[in-house]
Amino acid sequence: MLTVYGIKNCDTCRKARKWLNAEGVEHTFHDFRVDGFDAANVSRWLEAVGWEKLLNRRGMTWRNLDESDKDRVDAAKAATLMAGNPTLIKRPVFDDGRQILVGFTVAEQKALKA
Repeated sequence: MLTVYGIKNCDTCRKARKWLNAEGVEHTFHDFRVDGFDAANVSRWLEAVGWEKLLNRRGMTWRNLDESDKDRVDAAKAATLMAGNPTLIKRPVFDDGRQILVGFTVAEQKALKA
């Protein structure tokens, strides 16, 4: 079963969920803020897609971090930051147990349909 991780008020997550429903793709939605977050997922996702793709540097959470936290980010530092602040994870994250997809572009849509 496909699990979509994100935040319910995220525009991209809403678009993705609407698209999944229209395409008839069964899924569950896991809201980081409401349902909590398992830091073990960060490790799996980082291994699958890399920290550069998973770390959301465009959102308010990133902008509000201290400069020392944003300085010299590497895989270990990114993992720590995301585990402590799940909103630093680019959304949505699609996890079906076989593959991890991050974001909602045409490429992710094609992969989800396959």
